[in-house]
Amino acid sequence: MANTELHKAGYILTMGEILVEIMATERGQSFRQPGTLIGPYASGAPAIFIDQVAKVGSRCAMIGCVGDDDFGALNVERLRADGVNVSGISVIKTATTGSAFVTYRENGDRDFIYNIANSASGHLSVGNIRDDLLKQCNHFHVMGSSLFSFRIIEAMKKVIETVKGHGGTVSFDPNIRKEMLRIPEMREALDFILDYTDVFLPSGHEVMLLASASSEQGAIDELLKRGVREVVVKRGKDGCGYYDGTTALNFPAVSVTEVDPTGAGDCFGATYIACRAQGFGLEKALSYACAAGARAVTFRGPMEGTATLAELDAFIANPSEQSHG
Repeated sequence: MANTELHKAGYILTMGEILVEIMATERGQSFRQPGTLIGPYASGAPAIFIDQVAKVGSRCAMIGCVGDDDFGALNVERLRADGVNVSGISVIKTATTGSAFVTYRENGDRDFIYNIANSASGHLSVGNIRDDLLKQCNHFHVMGSSLFSFRIIEAMKKVIETVKGHGGTVSFDPNIRKEMLRIPEMREALDFILDYTDVFLPSGHEVMLLASASSEQGAIDELLKRGVREVVVKRGKDGCGYYDGTTALNFPAVSVTEVDPTGAGDCFGATYIACRAQGFGLEKALSYACAAGARAVTFRGPMEGTATLAELDAFIANPSEQSHG
C-alpha cells in the first residue's frame, strides 16, 4: 500500500456477525402487512467482505458464530465454497443464526429489522478467537456494524492489539447504522479502533463521524494526523476518493442500474484490501474496487454480487451487459 505493507503470505482476517437476509420484493412494501419476501441469502457485513476477499484470490479467514440450523449451514457452506477458511466459525447449539429483514423505500433507501444481538452472533467473545488464525493473520478488517456488545468489542480489541503487535495492519469500515449509535460505548470503541487503523474506509457521510473538523477535507487531514495512513472514501454512484497526505485521487463510479445496494461497500473495501495485499498498484486497486462496488448493486441479494478478478475485468469491459434483477 502507499504507506502500508500488507504481507502476501498471511491471512486477511475479519470477525463479526453472520446472518441471513430476507427481503421484500417490491419497493414501498411494508412489514406492517403481509407481502411477498425472497431469501434467505447469506449476509452480514464482515461475511460479505471476506467472501469478496476470497473471490479476488487472497488467503482469508473469518471468526464468527452461527446457530445449529439451516441458516448457519447456508452461510458456512457458501463461505467455504468461495474459498474462506471457516475453521474460526463456531456453531452455537443453543442459539439461532442471525437474520435481517429488509424493506426498500420508493427512493431506494432501506429499513432493516435485525436479530443479531440476540442471535448466535451475540455469543461472539474473546473465547472464540483462534490463536492459530491470529498467528497467520497479517491484516485484520473491522466492521463497525459488528460492535454491538461488550463481549465483541473486547474481542475486537484483543485481535487488533495482537495483529498490530506482530507487525500486521488494520483496516476499518465504520459502517455505522443509526441503530448502533444508541449504544453509549460505541464512540469509545470507535475511537480505540481508529487509533490502530492503517486504512480507513468510510462512506461519504461517515468521514466526519469521528473527527471534530467541520469539513470533509478537514476531517481527512485530522484522521491522517491522528495516524491513519490511508483514507478511502466510498461515494457510491459518485465513485471514491483516496487520501494519504501526499496523494489525493478521485475515481468515478461505473454507471449501472441499481437492483440492490446491500453489500456494495463491503465488496469495494474487500477488493481494495485484497488487491493491495496482492501487490497491485494504487490506481489499479481503486479501479477494481469501484468496479466491485458497482457490480454488486446489479445483483439482488447481499453476497450474490461478489466477484473474481476475471469477472471484474469482464464487467469493466462491458458494464452495460450486467443485469441481474
